[in-house]
Amino acid sequence: MNTPFRSRDPLPIGIAGLIAIGLVLFAAFNASKLPIIGGGDSYVASFTEAGGLRVGDDVRIAGVRVGKVTDVRLAGNKVDVDFRITEDVSFGPESGASIRMKTLLGQKYVSLEPKGRGQMPEGATIPTSRTVSSYDIIDAFSDLTETTESIDTEQLADSLDTLATEFSGTPENVRLALDGLTRLSRTIASRDTELKALLKASNSVSGTLADQNKVIEKIIVDADLLLAELYERREAIHTLFTNTSAMAVQITGLVRDNRAALGPALAELNKVLETLRKHEADLTKTIDAMVPFTRVFASALGTGQWFDTYIQNLTVPVGTVSR
Repeated sequence: MNTPFRSRDPLPIGIAGLIAIGLVLFAAFNASKLPIIGGGDSYVASFTEAGGLRVGDDVRIAGVRVGKVTDVRLAGNKVDVDFRITEDVSFGPESGASIRMKTLLGQKYVSLEPKGRGQMPEGATIPTSRTVSSYDIIDAFSDLTETTESIDTEQLADSLDTLATEFSGTPENVRLALDGLTRLSRTIASRDTELKALLKASNSVSGTLADQNKVIEKIIVDADLLLAELYERREAIHTLFTNTSAMAVQITGLVRDNRAALGPALAELNKVLETLRKHEADLTKTIDAMVPFTRVFASALGTGQWFDTYIQNLTVPVGTVSR
């Protein structure tokens, strides 16, 4: 005979329910890792440098998102980037990968360059020989500074002068172009000190930007949080502005409607204040004169809700014999 549901012990039922809820929550938070729900093939790409790349960044082919980065880890003198392909795309076993800039704020993504016939086997690793690391703008300025500082401007000017001399018999247009190059080379040679100072300052600026990279990133993140909070509270801010505008309109109407009554009342109040101002000295003397009276009056009422009075010679003191 089956036991009715309401008569059963609730403890096992509650434990089983909690276990079921826990399994559902675990599956919800790890759905992307499950073999059926998560889906997609996993691969690895090795880079010599992967600064700025984070878990969850896009994996793209020809600019189209086909997967995402699942892990970034250091493996000896290189960085292994695990990624999963979630779209139905094919790329050959000789395909390469590179890290590119996605936004001006520094967000990056992995770009796959398909190459070869067939499909790259699942779990395969793209070696560093077929990968290209990201190139930072600060590194670009630093390399430019080092390259330009090593240029011998005097030798460059002599070379351009020699070219101009050798091409002296050429047509007029060519001679004009070479004359322009000659003047340019002389200008560069005459400004050698200023150019070196400028490039040195550029190097200093690029170094400062590199040192303040974390600060700038934090400022951008904080600004993003502020904008997100303002976006979340846009309805409350709109309501505040609307109610404030309505209150201003009501106050304006109230003053306009009662202007006729407020004018005489304010005029009378000004008269009262003027009278008090004229008699300020008399009021001060009156207050000073009331001080002794107030002190005696308070002493008379100090024993309770009655007066203590004394009239001299109204009665004969006890023990006094009258003659």
